[in-house]
Amino acid sequence: MYKFTLSTDSTCDLYHDFVVENDIKLAPLTFMLEKDGTITEHLDNFTEYKQYVDFYNELRGGAMPKTSKLNYESHYSHFLKLAQEGAEDVVHFTISSGLANTWENAEQAAADVKKDFPKFRVFVVDPLTATVGQGALVRLALKCRNEGKTAQETYEFVKGVRLHIQHFIVADDLQFLKRGGRISAAAAAAGSVLRVKPIISFDKEGKLGVIDKVMGTKKAISYIKKKLETEGPDPEFNYCFIVHTDNEPAATELTEYVREHFHIEPYVQIMGPVIGAHVGPGAFALGYISKSLRNEF
Repeated sequence: MYKFTLSTDSTCDLYHDFVVENDIKLAPLTFMLEKDGTITEHLDNFTEYKQYVDFYNELRGGAMPKTSKLNYESHYSHFLKLAQEGAEDVVHFTISSGLANTWENAEQAAADVKKDFPKFRVFVVDPLTATVGQGALVRLALKCRNEGKTAQETYEFVKGVRLHIQHFIVADDLQFLKRGGRISAAAAAAGSVLRVKPIISFDKEGKLGVIDKVMGTKKAISYIKKKLETEGPDPEFNYCFIVHTDNEPAATELTEYVREHFHIEPYVQIMGPVIGAHVGPGAFALGYISKSLRNEF
């Protein structure tokens, strides 16, 4: 019998089978695709790899994505169901507060459910990251849960780890970043012509920003390798993750490098549609838990 229920929204980008097999309660976000004047709405709950690839092919074909955060009502429904099923202590992960105010919605909804279920208590984790960085923290919380730790112990542990997660994200098409307001229209146009690849990371407030720029994919991969050579994964965790938006060659090269140089088997996944909509197809990223704090080397 576990001491708490583990819960997360779908921006953690953990695969469906993993979530089900490990009894993780998932709150899926929604996204929309607009193409040829037709708008279709979808849940971020893919169950097959092909669905991810199809999504990125839709973007390549001109479909315009739009995403939405989990609002108060969605969180309330999610937590109410858990409380009705008998859950008491819950550790729940949202997307970074630097990207959306989802964490605040979750806190308020949990407090309101508690009014009718006094024993119901939610520890809402602001991961200060998203996609598989968030997923990394969920995996660590899962390990804590399976080892018999309490919700409070797990909450404090993952909060202590979150700013030790390093991120190096490389977008292929700067137009997607422009639409999201991350770079200017002029920078996006120049970058498309010059094949500039921005290196993006989360800062200590959980916001995304460009930390460097290189020319082309090969140099972007070399940049990430050099960062790993400067300070690799903390041996205490030996944790590394690689994610891509239908760019298997880049993910494979980074995977082989991590295996050879650090003897770690990284978690490799394709990115889900909610975050993938903002970076576009062809992107890739590597992250890991380091001894240093975020972006301090």
